[in-house]
Amino acid sequence: MEWLDMLKLVRVKNRKALRNKMAEVFSDQIKVLPTEMQDISLDDLVTAFENRLSLFYQVKSSVPLIEFELAAKREQVVV
Repeated sequence: MEWLDMLKLVRVKNRKALRNKMAEVFSDQIKVLPTEMQDISLDDLVTAFENRLSLFYQVKSSVPLIEFELAAKREQVVV
């Protein structure tokens, strides 16, 4: 099995695991839907989540790290 094929299998396995977790989390909200609509909704949720994570990774890798220092004075609060 080639490396790319193995990578695809891992992605499919991870997607199925994520879909199962989404199904568990949203079971009360989607149980009123027909089975086919439940499947479509779960697939949409997984796709949206994966796309959002992908976007965050892209932004994180393109933004330079900025270091800063925060100083605070000790103050007494009177109520």
